[in-house]
Amino acid sequence: MSLVLEGCTPLLQVFDMPKSVAFYRDVLGFEIAMSSQPGEDFGWGLLRRGAIEVMLNTAYDTGERPAAPDPARVTAHEDTALFFACPDLDAAYLHVRTHGIAAASPSLAPYGRRQLWFHDPDGYAICLQEPGSGDLTSTLRLA
Repeated sequence: MSLVLEGCTPLLQVFDMPKSVAFYRDVLGFEIAMSSQPGEDFGWGLLRRGAIEVMLNTAYDTGERPAAPDPARVTAHEDTALFFACPDLDAAYLHVRTHGIAAASPSLAPYGRRQLWFHDPDGYAICLQEPGSGDLTSTLRLA
């Protein structure tokens, strides 16, 4: 029997769940599909946009979160990037800038694909990349 895998859902540890939910919902268009409790201030949640899924988990239990994020932890997030296929990077650039997200204009990667880079509230890198044949199956269209 061969191994069958279908999909991949990253789990991100976040500092401020309501702030992260607002980013993924209001900027990237995800919806809360499941959560550990109602509302936006939950410990764990599954966000979905079409076939794309992302799980968010609080980095600290209730009552244990410090006043500010640990800078070393946020710096370590720079090693993690979520890539989404995006057919119109120029429109996406305007969309994220309209939402107050710091992003440089789309640029060409060394391997020839146009990309738009920015960060979520916890410092995880987000890359919107022009789709190509066979590399990204889920397409993100920002309105």
